[in-house]
This record gives sequence, structure tokens and C-alpha cells, in this order.
Amino acid sequence: MSRLESFSSIYQRACERKGGSAGLESLLSASLSTDEISQYRDAELLSEMSKKVFQSGFVWRIVENKWPAYEAAFFNFDPHKVLMLSPEQLQQRASDPELIRHMKKTMAIYDNALMTHDIAKEHGSLAEYIAKWPGEEITTLWSVLKRRGTRLGGNTGPYFLRAIGKDTFLLTGDVQGYLKTHKLIDFGFGSKSGLNQVQAVFNHWQQESGRSLADISKILACSVGDNRV
Repeated sequence: MSRLESFSSIYQRACERKGGSAGLESLLSASLSTDEISQYRDAELLSEMSKKVFQSGFVWRIVENKWPAYEAAFFNFDPHKVLMLSPEQLQQRASDPELIRHMKKTMAIYDNALMTHDIAKEHGSLAEYIAKWPGEEITTLWSVLKRRGTRLGGNTGPYFLRAIGKDTFLLTGDVQGYLKTHKLIDFGFGSKSGLNQVQAVFNHWQQESGRSLADISKILACSVGDNRV
């Protein structure tokens, strides 16, 4: 691994590209506190998780427009009610023209309801489980979602966490490009060793800057690539 660039240098470069510190700061969004995240109902988390599964590789706007129909079809994503659906009922929903015709993603709703139910049995609620997870080990939570859930690998799990306000960085194309160009990772981004290296880099910048992982991720992305305003 190469020597880390100081985060202050990254921040300054991002400011120059985004019209100054005010312009850059306007692009950032706050994460929620542990207490705020723990207040979610698990049905809300299953809904957002399922939405991110459907949005992966699809037009996000179309998924958003159809989501009220999904809420109705899946009992507002109450995990216990979703788990009562028979294979035939899931097949019907996967072929419903009011929804999105995708059997595997529809089945993921059921599988992730089961994960939500199991984690709630173990930890009180999925919301509590996620809320208390330490940021300095956030990639391990990504791995848990991927291993225990369905279709939550890659950036889908992290995007879900970001959507509910859990502080996490994202491995966007710009972020991955920076890390590879600066030789800060020796393994693949999907490997445990690679994620451990990325986590160590972000932990270092967080200790240096005092900023959230989400802020660091966004500022880093704004400092490189083609995302000029």
C-alpha cells in the first residue's frame, strides 16, 4: 500500500472543484444517530432494503413510482406477514403488471424478511442490530447483509444503510478509482482482505478529520473523476 494522502488535501481539492467550501458542504447530508436508527420499525427497514434490491441495475425513478403498489402487495413489508406468503402467491406478485416482473428480486423480499425476522429474534430488532454496529467495522456489516440476506452484495447493502441514515462510505466508481490509482488496496473490492484495507483507509481519514464516513466518501468522490459542477 502507498502512503495515504492527507484528508485536508483531499478536502481542498474537492472545494476547488465544487465552488468552494460552501458549495462542497451543501452536497453533504447528515447521518442519523444510534437512537434515531433504533426507532425504525423492521417493516420500514425491509421496505427500504427491498427497494434498493429492485433499484440495483434498474431505473430508480420507476421503482420509486411503483413502490406504493409494493407496500400494498406486501402488507407494508411486515416481516411476519411476508413470511406467510406461499410460493404461488409470490409467483403471482412476480408476474403482476402493477409491479416489476422479476422473480428473483421478488423472492429476495421473502428471503430478506426471513433474515430480518431471525436477526430480530437474536437482537431484539434489525434496527437495534444496525444502530449499534460500530462504524469502524462497517464493511463487516456489509458482509453480514450479503451473507445472511439475498441480493445485498456489492453496493446494494451499503446503499440501503445510507438510505436509512446509517453512517457508511460507498465504493462508487470514483472512490474505487481513487483507491486503485493511489495503490491503497492490494486485493479485490469484493474480498474480505480488500474490504479490510478500505476500512482501514477510511478509519484513518475519520480519525484525522473527525468527519462521518459518509462525508469522507462524498468529499473523496468530489475530489476526483468527472463529477465537476
